[in-house]
Amino acid sequence: MTESALQELLAAGSERGSRSPSAPVILPGQAAVTLSAMTTDLIPPFADDDFHRVLCVVAHPDDVEYGTSSAVAAWTARGVDVAYLLLTRGEAGMDGSPPERTAQLRTEEQIAGSRAVGVSEVEFLDYPDGMLEYSLGLRRDIARVIRRRKPDAVVSGSWEVEGRIGLNQADHRVAGLAAVDALRDAANRWVFPELLDEGLEPHSVRWLLLSGDPRPTHGVDVTGEPLERGIASLEAHAQYLAGIPGHPEPRLMIRGITALQGGAMGVPNAVLFRAWDFHAPPPIAAEALAAAQAQDG
Repeated sequence: MTESALQELLAAGSERGSRSPSAPVILPGQAAVTLSAMTTDLIPPFADDDFHRVLCVVAHPDDVEYGTSSAVAAWTARGVDVAYLLLTRGEAGMDGSPPERTAQLRTEEQIAGSRAVGVSEVEFLDYPDGMLEYSLGLRRDIARVIRRRKPDAVVSGSWEVEGRIGLNQADHRVAGLAAVDALRDAANRWVFPELLDEGLEPHSVRWLLLSGDPRPTHGVDVTGEPLERGIASLEAHAQYLAGIPGHPEPRLMIRGITALQGGAMGVPNAVLFRAWDFHAPPPIAAEALAAAQAQDG
């Protein structure tokens, strides 16, 4: 996280009580234009029946905890089944600790953080931390879990090089791109036919939800208890966070992140996503039809 981004997040967290929900939201860089422009046209929530089973696919322990876990807490509180798939155990994340010890520690902290938001199913694929590579094998392994768990929605992070808080980390980019491709792979019986031999029939996921995208389409109101549980989920990573010089206190950071996003929904605290509905016609289809009808008319 860049210093300027961190300053904005901390300012938002400390000023939340004095800012009206519809006041302009200021974010670092490109996101500032996107979200502030939307304050007069509030980002909508998901419908309660949009999804009932969710799979979050991320690279490392703690990747879900920087805001997204508060949305998870809101979902599990109303009965949505949420599971986590982590591609690594984060063993390269602590300079002063050997990888074997770090992997065990971060696994334990992730499980504790997941429980704080109502998630009991946490799966690790044990790819190497810091050296995650996009590959057919990675796509297949994610698609396998999608077919087995049959989620309505897959949550992941951005595959872009530059994101809302600065330059995106290499493993994060790989995880996001592999997740979106695996989502399609899971629905195609002719891709990775070996999964059929394992008794895993194709499964078509309806929603892809991307966190941290500067062009959000939907949001989750996390004001109150979901926010508190999301804070607790990041606090569960205490030993890992203690090794990061200057890392802010989790409560202040999560309040800041969710306060920034809350303004775009007209609520005190929110988590925003860019959502793709794979069961709906692509937008270009409606645009092309309208163009054809305009020519005929």
